[in-house]
Amino acid sequence: YDPYYCNNAMAITPDGLRCQSREFKEWHGSRCTTGVQGKGKYYYEATVTDEGLCRIGWSTEQASLDLGTDRFGFGFGGTGKKSNCKQFDNYGDAFGKQDVIGCMLNLDTGEIGFTKNGAFLGVAFKLSDGNLRNAVYYPAVTLKNAEIAFNFGQTELKYPIPEGYVAICNVAKENIVHNPNTGSSGSAAGDAAKPKPNAPQAIVIEPSRELAEQTFNQISKFKKHLKDPEVRELLLIGGVNVREQIETLQRGVDIIVATPGRLEDLIGGGYVLLNSCRFFVLDEADGLLKQGYSDMIDRLHKQIPKITSDGRRLQMVVCSATLHSFEVKKMSERLMHFPTWVDLKGEDSVPETVHHVVCVVDPQLDTSWQTMRSHIPTDGVHAADNVRPGSNTAETLSEAVKMLKGEYALKAIDEHKMDRAIIFCRTKLDCDNMERYLRQIGGQKYSCVCLHSDRAPKERKTNLEKFKNKEVKFLICTDVAARGLDVSGLPFIINVTLPDEKSNYVHRIGRVGRADRMGLAFSLVSSVPEKVWYHGQWCPTRGKNCRNTELTDLKGCCMWYDEKMYLAEIEDHLTVTIPQIEKDMKVPLNEFDGKVIYGEKRINTGSGYKDHVDQLIPVVKELARLERDAQTLYLKRIMQ
Repeated sequence: YDPYYCNNAMAITPDGLRCQSREFKEWHGSRCTTGVQGKGKYYYEATVTDEGLCRIGWSTEQASLDLGTDRFGFGFGGTGKKSNCKQFDNYGDAFGKQDVIGCMLNLDTGEIGFTKNGAFLGVAFKLSDGNLRNAVYYPAVTLKNAEIAFNFGQTELKYPIPEGYVAICNVAKENIVHNPNTGSSGSAAGDAAKPKPNAPQAIVIEPSRELAEQTFNQISKFKKHLKDPEVRELLLIGGVNVREQIETLQRGVDIIVATPGRLEDLIGGGYVLLNSCRFFVLDEADGLLKQGYSDMIDRLHKQIPKITSDGRRLQMVVCSATLHSFEVKKMSERLMHFPTWVDLKGEDSVPETVHHVVCVVDPQLDTSWQTMRSHIPTDGVHAADNVRPGSNTAETLSEAVKMLKGEYALKAIDEHKMDRAIIFCRTKLDCDNMERYLRQIGGQKYSCVCLHSDRAPKERKTNLEKFKNKEVKFLICTDVAARGLDVSGLPFIINVTLPDEKSNYVHRIGRVGRADRMGLAFSLVSSVPEKVWYHGQWCPTRGKNCRNTELTDLKGCCMWYDEKMYLAEIEDHLTVTIPQIEKDMKVPLNEFDGKVIYGEKRINTGSGYKDHVDQLIPVVKELARLERDAQTLYLKRIMQ
């Protein structure tokens, strides 16, 4: 069978004698490299090697790869039906795993028939059309989540060849026709085993360019230990000259780390081939799904062969700090077959290296906002409302919360003498306002940079490097930086607004307390609902210069944000009660005080804390055992 003359989801071994498709919902087919024409009787065997649905038989060059759905294809299916022109009629017996089907073509009489385990099932089709009698016929197959092996006579057949028939391998030269869509030799197996330069063996997809760069840099570090052969990696992200990326692809790559948009553009343009991909990795998978890339992931997975041209099975790897999310589980059920779940942390929880507290912002108790001479710029949601000191309207209290949160963030910074922290804001506008405020009041004391998707790629990269290199003290960002970014020794984070997704809270506070270093996370929670921007698909500018302050149910771009409700959901999700502190931002005495410095490793005080490596030893051993068992099972199956 021809690896280049098949559907994208059909995988074929290098010798062309075994086909597999792992699609549950669709049929995928292939046609042989060699056909027969003229006179004579021809035969081959097909052995079903795994559960699933299949149709096998004969087809002409004009036939669809979905065998039996047009006048040029003649198939016999496992349900015991023959098919031609989408007409499915009862024929013979149903067949399944380990059954051997013989496919017979009699060009002398114009008849096609089949055998099952050596027993003749009768004539299935008569080629009455003269054009069909004179056509070239190729062995053909179509599969749905199935695997099948073929014997064209190159080895001993399992059952005797019917009288007068000849195995395909023994056909006289004058009756052999090579498939014009293969190489000159008529066999594509040799070429298929040699990946093209722009056909990577591994593709890693990241939800943001920052994460893609981080992963790419780690691969570049690890590859130094691999000299023969040398690993060639490539970063595919936006904001980089695409011509340079294409030139690198043409020179050859083994591993691609990419963001979704640029990767799909280059695949669509034919610059990245998927036929040799052995590893398909989705990092921060829940983030990719929430950003709307589910359909793109499905498309790519469908295009990647489930067995590559060199006979290797595709391995799909899904990574996330929130693997237990419904979206990730649903995707794994759809795309993965009997996946092994490797859980290094269990259900969402806060590690003991993270101390997290909540400060309630109550504008009715703290009325200092009424006399503020300067405050953080607010988001303009209440620009047209009658907001004034002394008023207790919902709009006034909402505006007061916005003003107070800027002051509370400063108090936390000053109280704990923070010289390094990530400050999370809900929107890009909030980030810009916080950056402007800190620079205005503090200069170098509150030196800061912003990280969100409205900033140019070059600026985002520069800002992140400045923060990592400690050139600035504070990184102000949206949740784009809450996923996977590794900033070593980070001591503090401040949530100016709680996220509306429980998992994002885990991602945010997970920026501290890494590598056994202690971290402290503050969350500012409003006691009253806060009116905020919410730009959906209905917003013509998607938030840019939008002034529509109507609520979303009135086709506006605002909503009332209830942080107390989100806090309750987070606590319920984590099964903890997060300690609350007063507005002076002092953290009460607890087991951490006097024993740790935030950002430094925790001193072992006899609390039962074990070294991280010791904790992982049994998990890694179990992972190694599972991998060994999986490989052994695979070898047993292909040798059957």
